[in-house]
Amino acid sequence: MKAMRFTLIPVVALACVCLNGQGGSDPVKRTVLQRSDVSVPGREGVSVLVEFAAGASTGRHTHAGEEVDYILSGEGELVIDGQPAKAFKTGEASIIPGGVVHDTRNTGTQPLKVVAVFVVEKGKPLTTPVK
Repeated sequence: MKAMRFTLIPVVALACVCLNGQGGSDPVKRTVLQRSDVSVPGREGVSVLVEFAAGASTGRHTHAGEEVDYILSGEGELVIDGQPAKAFKTGEASIIPGGVVHDTRNTGTQPLKVVAVFVVEKGKPLTTPVK
């Protein structure tokens, strides 16, 4: 019985984290909607729903390929290193070239929801943080 108790504790804790959307502590939630091969050898397409809490930011990062975004709701800004910040809102779109250091921020008071479609190198991380 003692072994079962220790086994159940991590399972219950994991279930709570999953039900709360990554533990409720991550202000940027990413949900992969689809991942599939594309016609470009060595690349794959990945569709992701990205949800930002008010004031949240992805932090500076890069991708191993292109990112095409459509803003479902909210407002924010895209900051690409070396360029002025670009404001965006519901219904707008952007394209970020592969390897470019950038950060996306929710500048509004409501959640920001973005559908991001990536065409990236297979086997590489979707997002690589940059200091």
